Order: sequence, then C-alpha cells, then structure tokens
Amino acid sequence: MSNDTGDGDIGEGHSVFSQMEHNIVAGYLITAGVISIASNIVVLLMFVKFKELCNATNAIIINLAFTDIGVASIGYPMSAASDLHGSWKFGFTGCQVYAALNIFFGMASIGLLTVVAIDRYLTICRADIGQKMNTSSYTLMILAAWTNALFWASMPVVGWASYAPDPTGATCTINWRNNDWSFVSYTMAVVLVNFLIPLLAMFYCYYNVSTSMKRYISSNCLDVINLDWSDQIDVTKMSIVMILMFLVAWSPYAIVCLWASFGDPRTIPATMAIIAPLFAKSSTFYNPCIYVIANKKFRRAIAGMLRCQTRQQITINHHVSMTISQLPLAQ
Repeated sequence: MSNDTGDGDIGEGHSVFSQMEHNIVAGYLITAGVISIASNIVVLLMFVKFKELCNATNAIIINLAFTDIGVASIGYPMSAASDLHGSWKFGFTGCQVYAALNIFFGMASIGLLTVVAIDRYLTICRADIGQKMNTSSYTLMILAAWTNALFWASMPVVGWASYAPDPTGATCTINWRNNDWSFVSYTMAVVLVNFLIPLLAMFYCYYNVSTSMKRYISSNCLDVINLDWSDQIDVTKMSIVMILMFLVAWSPYAIVCLWASFGDPRTIPATMAIIAPLFAKSSTFYNPCIYVIANKKFRRAIAGMLRCQTRQQITINHHVSMTISQLPLAQ
C-alpha cells in the first residue's frame, strides 16, 4: 500500500467543505442512522415474535437487515463524528476498518438483494427448480453473498487498491484519487461483479416474474402456484421499485469509481464525492420499506407490534402468502 494513504493524509485541514456543510451532513447521518437501526430492529423483532414468518426465504431478509444495521451502527456514527470534528478523527487504522466494514456490508447487501431476485424467479418462473430448493440451498446462497463481500472488502487491506479519506476529509472509502493500475483493475472487477452482474440478474428475474404473473392471471392459475403477491400490479410495481432503488443507491458510487478510473480524479466535483457514499448508505433505511412493509403479512405483524398488541390479538390473513417460498427453517 502506498505511503500517500498513511497517517500523514489523515488529519486536520484536508476537507474541501466548510464546517457548516459538515454539520449538515452529520445531521443527515445521525437522522438516517437512527431511522435505519430502529426500522431494522423492528424487522428482526417481528421475526422473533412471529415464528411462522421464519422460513427459508425470509432468512435472506433477516440477513439483509443485519447488513443494514451493520452500516448504520458502524458507518454512520464514525462518519458523523468526523463531520462534526471537521475531518477524519479515527486515524489510519480507523480509516481501514471503517472503509472495509462499509464495503463488506454494502457488497453483502447487493449480493443478498440478488439472492432475493433469484429466489423469486425460481419460485414463480421455474417451479420445477424452486420446489427442490431447501434450507441448505438458501444457506449456500446466503453464504455466497457474505463470502463474496468479505473477499472484495479485504482486497484493499492486503494491497489490491487501497482505502483512504475522500475529498470531504470526513469519511474513508476506496482511494479513487490514486488511479493507478491497482485501483483501476480493482474498480473494474468490483463494478462488474457487484454492480453490473447483479443489476442484469435483477432485471432478468423481475422481468420474467412480471411476465409469468401476467400469464398466470390471464389463465386463472394463481391458485396452483405459491406467490408472494397475488396481484400482478403489485408485483410489477415492487419489481420496478427494487431495480430503481438499487440504481439510485449505487449508481453514483459506480459513476465516481468509473470516472476516477478513466478520467482525472481531480475533476470529480466534491459534492458528487460526498453524495455517492451517502446514496449507497441510504439503502439501509429504505430496504425495510421495500422488502418488508410492502408485504401484507409483515405489515399486519409490524402494525400489531407497534400497537403493543399481544400475539393472540394479531390476526394475519392466511390467504395472503408471507413470501414466495414457504420452506420452514427447520427443513
């Protein structure tokens, strides 16, 4: 790792923003962090209270909640504290840990979103394969997402690219200002494996889910398949929102990395440099809305919890499937 990413670069006076701008960013991070942690804890408590919701497919959502809590509990506080301080305040080691953990949880989240898309495709469009899926199959897919994230997060630590403070001076990420061969090759690999391929997979899966749902509805075959949403319009809207939110969250970050790889990193606007990681982190508080609140059974369960109702007082409509797959975790 080059010396220009060492402690000498991590200190006072390196931010391109005023203290007022840092304070605004810190306020956003604190607010978003509280919302993210609270909403994802509610999601986890829902699964603890309602054991019937704990099936193999929902294990993916549980893991997704843990990635969101990971970013919100580690990334948000350290970045907010540095913004209030006016510059990165946790030193070189803190920079490496912060950046690696944010990349780790971020890549794991992308991988898990892809697993959700694959699961829905197999269950709705390829029932012959979906019916053969069991707990071991889901465990392997989830582990693959975490393992992939661990690999890409650890590479800059061992020398393939590097981590360093960004131009704001208050957060650490991949050192895209040093666009040497190591950075370019790492960035190209990350964008391909953790952005383009997942994006194409989601488009393919959700397009086929939408067309299959339309076919099932037109032929009145909904009663013979296991569905997460019985209404075709809801499924189409959900698919579009999933893809759009994925693009909104990660496109700015991918653009900055590609810009730094093929252009002059010094020409990247400072505003874009801070917006990119903020948008990527934003997925931690809208994920519960998209992947949990939109589900009718989840919505009823959470509403009952927030009203402090007992388990016996909460009625979950058994005519609406909890998720696509109903495989019990004990299987």
